[in-house]
Amino acid sequence: MSQTHFGFTPVDESAKAQRVRGVFDSVASKYDLMNDLMSLGAHRAWKAYAVAVANVRAGDKVLDIAAGTGDLTRAFARRVGASGTVVHTDINEAMLRTGRDRLLDDGLVLPSIVCDAERLPFASGSFDLASVAFGLRNMTHKDRALAEMCRVLRPGGRLLVLEFSRVAEPLRKPYDWYSFNVLPRLGRWVTGDVDSYRYLAESIRMHPSQQELKAMMQAAGFGHVDVHNLTAGVVALHVGVKC
Repeated sequence: MSQTHFGFTPVDESAKAQRVRGVFDSVASKYDLMNDLMSLGAHRAWKAYAVAVANVRAGDKVLDIAAGTGDLTRAFARRVGASGTVVHTDINEAMLRTGRDRLLDDGLVLPSIVCDAERLPFASGSFDLASVAFGLRNMTHKDRALAEMCRVLRPGGRLLVLEFSRVAEPLRKPYDWYSFNVLPRLGRWVTGDVDSYRYLAESIRMHPSQQELKAMMQAAGFGHVDVHNLTAGVVALHVGVKC
């Protein structure tokens, strides 16, 4: 059986999705609080930047993948208006429920669908924009997921991938110290879960670099890919255009 990685740990491909599901089942209820604490609120600025770059308009059709608690879904829905469509999806039911409930609390009644990004249940050419924020690194076959995202976009449609990436070299040592010493402790204090936040730090290191991900997106069918480094490369926004 083929192997992949769960953080730094080699695992069978068939086991990774289940282990990732366990991580998000554990943290779903306090996911947004932990994001605020871990990033000192910077995740809100990263997401706002992605929404600004997306520049969706009234009537657009948007697919939000690994949408979780729905931050981007909510922002897109307000911009596409009643004439547009935003579909809120996640492979994890606990995260999807949390996001759906928060969207409903904000008066947004949107399609919320449990689905696997490697096998999207949508017709080809269905969307103007697809987005995945902090979810791609958890996918077992990133190449398959990117190809699926490309398939469901119309020609000229765009994919936004917002994800942790490779930090600038001068910051690498302090960033590593923070990731492997502070994050797990925060996880223990706030959620009672050390292992999920150790996995977070490890999964970031196993994720492709900015240039590697750009090449993967091009191989998946995106003819033009721009890379926006945010906070010295802690996070990168990749924008691919389907040609």
